Amino acid sequence: MYLPEDVLEKAKEYNVKFVRLQFTDIFGLLKNIAVTVDDLKRALDGLLIFDSSVLEGAIKNRERDIVLKPDPSTFVVFPWRPREGAVARLICDIANPDGTPYTACPRYVLRKVLAEASAMGYSTMAGTEVEFYLFHGDDKGNPTTDSHDRAGFCDLSPIDMGENARRDMVLTLEEMGIDIGSSHHELGHGQHEIILKFDDVLAAADKFITSKFVVRTIAQRHGLHASFMPKPIISMPGSALHCHISLYRLGNNAFFEPESPRQLSKDCLHFIAGILKHAEANTAITNPLVNSYKRLIPSELVPVYIAWSEHNRNSVIRIPAYRGQQTRVEVRNPDPSCNPYLAFAVMIKAGLEGIKNRILPPEPVLDNIYQMDQEQRDALQVRRLPHHLEAALAELAKDEVIRTTIGDYLFNRFYQGKLQEWERYHNLIHPWELKEYLPVY
Repeated sequence: MYLPEDVLEKAKEYNVKFVRLQFTDIFGLLKNIAVTVDDLKRALDGLLIFDSSVLEGAIKNRERDIVLKPDPSTFVVFPWRPREGAVARLICDIANPDGTPYTACPRYVLRKVLAEASAMGYSTMAGTEVEFYLFHGDDKGNPTTDSHDRAGFCDLSPIDMGENARRDMVLTLEEMGIDIGSSHHELGHGQHEIILKFDDVLAAADKFITSKFVVRTIAQRHGLHASFMPKPIISMPGSALHCHISLYRLGNNAFFEPESPRQLSKDCLHFIAGILKHAEANTAITNPLVNSYKRLIPSELVPVYIAWSEHNRNSVIRIPAYRGQQTRVEVRNPDPSCNPYLAFAVMIKAGLEGIKNRILPPEPVLDNIYQMDQEQRDALQVRRLPHHLEAALAELAKDEVIRTTIGDYLFNRFYQGKLQEWERYHNLIHPWELKEYLPVY
């Protein structure tokens, strides 16, 4: 792990001239402020002050100063930039000018939850499956939804015309120290997936944010637009961010119990129960766009049902076949538009609450939930995720555990911003309405 003095030494060694200080706003959008290498030491010392509106996504709310505190462990030089006058980046925490944590910093929210897990005796690891589309641009360079190919799941070139771009993305990520499990073409035309290997949760969130930035950058160099929009094409599968989470105690996987049914420990069952209990509220964080709910439409593969299973991919939680040290819980409903720091924070907090209160989940659902009627689902205690963003926000507002996790200040900013987003959408007259009603009424 780098110390501040290591960063200064590396910057000199690699002839770095500019450093991007990166962070996410509360909605998960990556931001950055570039400084010259001459200001790098001041940045590392926490002496660069900015306005909080850059974090909160509302220019009019210019009400306080904040400090960017670079995390030395995230220092990396961009491989695609020229070596002469190189550009590097550091991911930052946000602090108040007096050095205390800024409560609306998403990274701080996740750190708090991880500290709680540590106090309970757990270390937490996670990996992500990152899905996205590659599209063409128009003559003016604006993105379209014209897909790059007509390939399907795990197809090869020449059908998979994005293979070269995807390979360059993987090679670039690995050069930046991000370990890749695998990559392949997904179900949709022009849809791809890159699987990021397990790491501690904060690093996993950092690496997901980095992967989005790298994928878009490399796509652009191939003349393409990479989109992480959850459902860009109505006739094609949506893009997910499947999150795999494991807890460890004293170096051993806390979810694994070889003598118990399904080889899952009580801690694992409690963790599952906690996530299921808070699933409706968490959806506002894990699926934060109006468009997110166009993906969460019932089908064979879409996780809209609040249940758990070893096989059903339309349940919120699936338990992959891995056992031993690799035993994990896969949360399937998040999408890549989410803020990963907040998403991991609320999922892990919900799981920890399940462990603290020793909640047990219903029995796993073995049959296909999508093919059941409502009476059958009710008998199995299967609920549905919220149908749209406004409903998810209402659930978030009611859930004291999740509200407390993200904090009142961040909750209010997030809630108001997302409610305004919903109202902007809701107040529009959709083309479907004109087509459906104008000729008749």
